[in-house]
Amino acid sequence: MTENILTNELSTEQRKQIFLDNYNDILKRIEIAAEKSGRNKSDIKLLAATKTIDTEVINFSIESGITLIGENRVQEFLSKETFLNSKAEKHFIGHLQSNKAKDIVGKVSLIHSVHSVKLAKEISKQAVKRNIMMDILLEVNIGGEESKWGFEPENLLENIKEISKFDNLRIKGLMAIPPVCENAQENRKYFAKMYKLFIDIGAEKIDNSSMEILSMGMSDDFDV
Repeated sequence: MTENILTNELSTEQRKQIFLDNYNDILKRIEIAAEKSGRNKSDIKLLAATKTIDTEVINFSIESGITLIGENRVQEFLSKETFLNSKAEKHFIGHLQSNKAKDIVGKVSLIHSVHSVKLAKEISKQAVKRNIMMDILLEVNIGGEESKWGFEPENLLENIKEISKFDNLRIKGLMAIPPVCENAQENRKYFAKMYKLFIDIGAEKIDNSSMEILSMGMSDDFDV
């Protein structure tokens, strides 16, 4: 969804049409990128980020084929939750503070942005309270940026071994947002490093850590 969708001057119908144009373009790009890399396009999941998008447009996108949505802010998700079409799987993709974990655990099927052992422990605590299993991804600060949250690549295996012992948690994979680059090709090294971590950690066969999902890349760079 581009910035055009957020313009208040546009009608709901115009914003719906912008979504359709963007959606069809993304699907074509996924197909082309998958073919170039020798992958099956059906193995790639497209997540629609819904930050600042109203529920009417979100529900239209779900009826149009979106099966996975991700919200960035806890309060915004809570305000939309009861109005969202139940056909789509809901993930939390934004920065999550430990004191907000109680508000999101059990309401989404996957939390992408677990950036510390402390946060993982709190999610575990809330999942135990609710007697549910909570699936998470661990956020990696792959570019070593001071402005970003996440585990350091060098300490990731040690952290995963610790978190894997927490009750009612399942580590399903890794997530990263590489540094902003003028040319998307410059991010290739970060994606390659993430993929290596993903494969190497998966080979460790750690309990409660299945390494099924690698979440990285946005609209500008996912082709790479």
